[in-house]
Amino acid sequence: MELVERWVALAGPRTRRIGADLDARYGEEHRRYHTREHLTAVLDLVDELSAYADAPDTVRLAAWFHDAVYDPQRADNEERSARLAERMLADTDLPTDTVSEVARLVRLTETHAPAPDDRNGQVLSDADLAILGSDPERYAAYAAAVREEYAFVPEEIYRAGRAEVLSGLLALPTLFHTPPASERFEDRARHNLDTELTLLKATPPQDTSPQR
Repeated sequence: MELVERWVALAGPRTRRIGADLDARYGEEHRRYHTREHLTAVLDLVDELSAYADAPDTVRLAAWFHDAVYDPQRADNEERSARLAERMLADTDLPTDTVSEVARLVRLTETHAPAPDDRNGQVLSDADLAILGSDPERYAAYAAAVREEYAFVPEEIYRAGRAEVLSGLLALPTLFHTPPASERFEDRARHNLDTELTLLKATPPQDTSPQR
Protein backbone atom coordinates (compact mmCIF):
# COMPACT_ATOMS: atom_id res chain seq x y z
CA MET A 1 0.00 0.00 0.00
CA GLU A 2 1.40 3.39 -0.96
CA LEU A 3 2.00 5.73 1.94
CA VAL A 4 -0.67 8.23 0.94
CA GLU A 5 -3.24 5.44 0.69
CA ARG A 6 -2.12 4.21 4.08
CA TRP A 7 -2.79 7.69 5.47
CA VAL A 8 -6.23 7.80 3.84
CA ALA A 9 -7.10 4.43 5.36
CA LEU A 10 -6.22 5.87 8.77
CA ALA A 11 -7.58 9.42 8.58
CA GLY A 12 -10.18 9.32 5.81
CA PRO A 13 -10.34 10.48 2.18
CA ARG A 14 -11.09 14.08 3.11
CA THR A 15 -7.61 14.34 4.59
CA ARG A 16 -5.77 13.01 1.54
CA ARG A 17 -4.03 16.36 1.04
CA ILE A 18 -2.49 16.04 4.51
CA GLY A 19 -1.19 12.58 3.68
CA ALA A 20 0.25 13.83 0.39
CA ASP A 21 1.96 16.72 2.19
CA LEU A 22 3.49 14.40 4.79
CA ASP A 23 4.59 11.91 2.15
CA ALA A 24 6.40 14.70 0.32
CA ARG A 25 8.11 15.82 3.52
CA TYR A 26 9.57 12.38 4.18
CA GLY A 27 10.82 12.40 0.59
CA GLU A 28 12.88 15.59 0.96
CA GLU A 29 16.27 15.37 -0.72
CA HIS A 30 18.34 16.18 2.37
CA ARG A 31 17.01 13.18 4.29
CA ARG A 32 19.09 10.01 4.42
CA TYR A 33 17.64 8.15 7.40
CA HIS A 34 14.48 10.09 8.34
CA THR A 35 12.83 9.01 5.11
CA ARG A 36 9.70 7.26 3.86
CA GLU A 37 11.42 3.98 4.67
CA HIS A 38 11.83 5.03 8.31
CA LEU A 39 8.21 6.20 8.49
CA THR A 40 7.02 2.90 7.05
CA ALA A 41 9.10 0.93 9.56
CA VAL A 42 7.68 2.96 12.46
CA LEU A 43 4.10 2.53 11.22
CA ASP A 44 4.61 -1.21 10.77
CA LEU A 45 5.90 -1.63 14.31
CA VAL A 46 3.10 0.51 15.75
CA ASP A 47 0.74 -1.95 14.05
CA GLU A 48 2.58 -4.87 15.68
CA LEU A 49 2.46 -3.24 19.12
CA SER A 50 -1.05 -1.77 18.80
CA ALA A 51 -2.47 -3.98 21.55
CA TYR A 52 -0.22 -2.20 24.05
CA ALA A 53 -1.54 1.29 23.21
CA ASP A 54 -4.64 2.88 24.69
CA ALA A 55 -5.42 4.63 21.41
CA PRO A 56 -3.59 2.86 18.53
CA ASP A 57 -4.90 5.15 15.79
CA THR A 58 -3.76 8.21 17.73
CA VAL A 59 -0.31 6.66 17.96
CA ARG A 60 -0.40 6.01 14.22
CA LEU A 61 -1.21 9.66 13.58
CA ALA A 62 1.67 10.70 15.82
CA ALA A 63 3.99 8.35 13.95
CA TRP A 64 3.12 10.15 10.72
CA PHE A 65 4.02 13.50 12.21
CA HIS A 66 6.96 12.57 14.44
CA ASP A 67 9.62 13.50 11.85
CA ALA A 68 7.44 15.59 9.56
CA VAL A 69 9.73 18.57 10.11
CA TYR A 70 13.36 17.53 9.88
CA ASP A 71 16.17 20.03 9.49
CA PRO A 72 19.51 18.71 10.81
CA GLN A 73 20.69 22.27 11.34
CA ARG A 74 17.99 22.92 13.94
CA ALA A 75 17.38 21.49 17.40
CA ASP A 76 13.63 22.03 17.59
CA ASN A 77 12.37 19.55 15.00
CA GLU A 78 10.10 17.69 17.42
CA GLU A 79 8.46 20.91 18.57
CA ARG A 80 8.01 22.12 15.01
CA SER A 81 6.59 18.74 14.00
CA ALA A 82 4.14 18.86 16.91
CA ARG A 83 3.01 22.34 15.95
CA LEU A 84 2.54 21.19 12.35
CA ALA A 85 0.34 18.37 13.61
CA GLU A 86 -1.74 20.78 15.65
CA ARG A 87 -2.16 23.09 12.70
CA MET A 88 -2.92 20.48 10.05
CA LEU A 89 -5.18 18.30 12.19
CA ALA A 90 -7.18 21.29 13.37
CA ASP A 91 -8.73 21.32 9.89
CA THR A 92 -10.07 17.77 10.29
CA ASP A 93 -12.96 16.25 12.19
CA LEU A 94 -10.67 14.83 14.86
CA PRO A 95 -11.60 15.69 18.45
CA THR A 96 -9.49 18.37 20.09
CA ASP A 97 -8.20 15.97 22.72
CA THR A 98 -7.01 13.59 20.02
CA VAL A 99 -5.09 16.36 18.28
CA SER A 100 -3.55 17.36 21.61
CA GLU A 101 -2.51 13.78 22.28
CA VAL A 102 -0.90 13.48 18.85
CA ALA A 103 1.12 16.63 19.50
CA ARG A 104 2.14 15.41 22.96
CA LEU A 105 3.35 12.12 21.52
CA VAL A 106 5.36 13.86 18.82
CA ARG A 107 7.06 16.02 21.45
CA LEU A 108 7.83 12.88 23.45
CA THR A 109 10.09 11.61 20.66
CA GLU A 110 12.63 14.25 21.69
CA THR A 111 13.42 12.30 24.87
CA HIS A 112 11.97 8.81 24.25
CA ALA A 113 11.23 8.63 27.97
CA PRO A 114 7.52 7.87 28.39
CA ALA A 115 6.04 7.58 31.86
CA PRO A 116 5.30 4.09 33.23
CA ASP A 117 1.57 4.57 32.61
CA ASP A 118 1.95 6.23 29.20
CA ARG A 119 1.00 3.30 27.00
CA ASN A 120 0.62 5.40 23.86
CA GLY A 121 4.01 6.99 24.41
CA GLN A 122 5.64 3.64 25.06
CA VAL A 123 4.41 2.20 21.76
CA LEU A 124 5.53 5.22 19.72
CA SER A 125 8.90 5.41 21.45
CA ASP A 126 9.53 1.69 20.95
CA ALA A 127 8.62 1.91 17.27
CA ASP A 128 10.85 4.93 16.70
CA LEU A 129 13.87 3.43 18.45
CA ALA A 130 13.56 -0.07 17.02
CA ILE A 131 16.37 0.61 14.55
CA LEU A 132 18.75 0.67 17.51
CA GLY A 133 18.05 -3.02 18.07
CA SER A 134 18.56 -4.10 14.49
CA ASP A 135 21.32 -6.43 13.29
CA PRO A 136 24.83 -4.92 13.19
CA GLU A 137 24.83 -4.38 9.42
CA ARG A 138 21.55 -2.51 9.42
CA TYR A 139 22.59 -0.50 12.46
CA ALA A 140 25.81 0.49 10.72
CA ALA A 141 23.83 1.62 7.68
CA TYR A 142 21.56 3.67 9.96
CA ALA A 143 24.52 5.31 11.69
CA ALA A 144 26.11 6.11 8.33
CA ALA A 145 22.86 7.62 7.04
CA VAL A 146 22.57 9.85 10.10
CA ARG A 147 26.15 10.99 9.53
CA GLU A 148 25.24 11.88 5.93
CA GLU A 149 22.39 14.04 7.19
CA TYR A 150 24.93 15.93 9.27
CA ALA A 151 27.56 16.12 6.54
CA PHE A 152 27.88 19.86 7.13
CA VAL A 153 29.24 19.23 10.65
CA PRO A 154 33.04 18.78 10.99
CA GLU A 155 34.08 15.28 12.08
CA GLU A 156 35.36 16.17 15.54
CA ILE A 157 32.24 18.14 16.43
CA TYR A 158 29.95 15.46 15.04
CA ARG A 159 31.67 12.75 17.06
CA ALA A 160 31.25 14.73 20.27
CA GLY A 161 27.61 15.50 19.61
CA ARG A 162 26.75 11.98 18.51
CA ALA A 163 28.51 10.55 21.56
CA GLU A 164 26.40 12.77 23.78
CA VAL A 165 23.21 11.49 22.13
CA LEU A 166 24.26 7.86 22.49
CA SER A 167 25.31 8.34 26.10
CA GLY A 168 21.94 9.89 26.84
CA LEU A 169 20.16 6.89 25.38
CA LEU A 170 22.33 4.45 27.29
CA ALA A 171 21.58 6.35 30.50
CA LEU A 172 17.86 5.66 30.17
CA PRO A 173 16.69 2.97 32.64
CA THR A 174 15.23 1.10 29.69
CA LEU A 175 15.18 1.86 25.99
CA PHE A 176 12.07 -0.20 25.26
CA HIS A 177 8.87 -0.46 27.23
CA THR A 178 6.39 -2.88 25.69
CA PRO A 179 7.18 -6.53 26.45
CA PRO A 180 7.69 -7.62 22.82
CA ALA A 181 9.97 -4.69 21.97
CA SER A 182 11.94 -5.04 25.19
CA GLU A 183 12.57 -8.73 24.58
CA ARG A 184 13.38 -8.25 20.91
CA PHE A 185 15.47 -5.08 20.92
CA GLU A 186 16.82 -4.04 24.35
CA ASP A 187 20.00 -6.12 24.62
CA ARG A 188 21.01 -5.72 20.99
CA ALA A 189 20.31 -1.99 21.07
CA ARG A 190 22.58 -1.45 24.04
CA HIS A 191 25.29 -3.50 22.37
CA ASN A 192 24.97 -1.45 19.17
CA LEU A 193 25.05 1.83 21.06
CA ASP A 194 28.08 0.75 23.09
CA THR A 195 29.87 -0.31 19.93
CA GLU A 196 29.21 2.94 18.12
CA LEU A 197 30.18 4.96 21.18
CA THR A 198 33.47 3.08 21.41
CA LEU A 199 34.19 3.79 17.75
CA LEU A 200 33.33 7.46 18.16
CA LYS A 201 35.76 7.79 21.06
CA ALA A 202 38.57 6.13 19.12
CA THR A 203 41.14 8.25 17.33
CA PRO A 204 39.13 10.06 14.65
CA PRO A 205 40.13 9.64 11.03
CA GLN A 206 41.56 12.59 9.17
CA ASP A 207 38.76 14.87 7.99
CA THR A 208 39.01 14.93 4.20
CA SER A 209 35.84 16.92 3.62
CA PRO A 210 36.17 20.02 1.41
CA GLN A 211 37.17 23.15 3.28
CA ARG A 212 34.65 25.98 3.20
